[in-house]
Amino acid sequence: MRRRPAILVLEDGRTFRGEAYGSVGETFGEAVFNTGMTGYQETLTDPSYHRQVVVQTAPHIGNTGVNTEDDESARIWVAGYVVRDPARIGSNWRATGALEDRLATEGVVGIAGVDTRALTRHLRERGAMRVGVSSLTEDPLELLARVREAPRMEGADLSAEVTTARPYVVQAEGEHRFTVAALDLGIKRNVPRRLAARGVTTHVLPASSSIDDLLATGADAVFFSPGPGDPATADHPAGLAREVMRRQLPLFGICFGSQILGRALGFGTYKLGYGHRGINQPVLDQSTGKVEVTSHNHGFAVAWPGREQGLSAVDAPLNQVIDTDFGGVEVSHVCLNDNVVEGLRAKDVPAFTVQYHPEAAAGPHDADYLFDRFVELIGDRQSEGGKHA
Repeated sequence: MRRRPAILVLEDGRTFRGEAYGSVGETFGEAVFNTGMTGYQETLTDPSYHRQVVVQTAPHIGNTGVNTEDDESARIWVAGYVVRDPARIGSNWRATGALEDRLATEGVVGIAGVDTRALTRHLRERGAMRVGVSSLTEDPLELLARVREAPRMEGADLSAEVTTARPYVVQAEGEHRFTVAALDLGIKRNVPRRLAARGVTTHVLPASSSIDDLLATGADAVFFSPGPGDPATADHPAGLAREVMRRQLPLFGICFGSQILGRALGFGTYKLGYGHRGINQPVLDQSTGKVEVTSHNHGFAVAWPGREQGLSAVDAPLNQVIDTDFGGVEVSHVCLNDNVVEGLRAKDVPAFTVQYHPEAAAGPHDADYLFDRFVELIGDRQSEGGKHA
């Protein structure tokens, strides 16, 4: 296939040349890399990648095509796509089409033939940054000027751009046990599926929903979903999380939802240098000592008191209990690559979080037990006296 020339220009001026992949055009966003060896369809359709240009570190992409079952939302959300060696032919019994055709149909501008190893090393050294990809111009300086005019991820409030327009319900499989109200900040389809498998009916609600909207579902518990953007801008969800905890309703937050709960508990958030994105991140569950291989997609993290960026766990231990307006809170999970806080557990209200993805598709599934922990928490609260008004 003869392809049109394309260029990729980072905001610091570093330029990579390649060929158009997907839609011909021009796009801008934050350059991030994903280390997953599989699951590219789930990555592309994950709302948390809204306004990000994803670099796949795995060199061969598209070899299993695409299908109608593995999407995590109704569309592709990435702002752009960067691959080294696109498959000429997709081959899988479940495939219903080719990846590049899907990208072109949805207007996703990509670039192929890029040295993604060199690009990833650059982002690891310099950090995630704004980027432009174009198959309309071959002039790096022309594109660089537009890259530097593009909005940054810091300060970006994006939940309203990815949330559902109206509430919907995912019914429990088999016998109904509990009802959960899920605040959609960029939810993935596999979350209500994992809850449904445990007898939970999930009411998925828009990000602008009020506490009355959540309670009107008859919820036994509340879930705060993953999503894109800077958690420091998410004042409404943070206030909503406080309302939920005041009512002693069980609350579980994942990824962006974890950062929101951190804010609700009084902690700050900060931007990671290049984030955690991939399906091979080792995380320690501090309550069990178990190490899980987990799926991540986050560029921000919760700032634990007394622990600034760059300090090691030895310099700033993560096993202390911090007193908050809602009682004691402890770090439940820690990333073993860089000691970033990956989960919080409240000791006096029924709330806990993880900053990674136990609902991971295509995997790994080491952390799937967290949905069991959530259901057990709901059951425990029911046995202690039912719902709290």
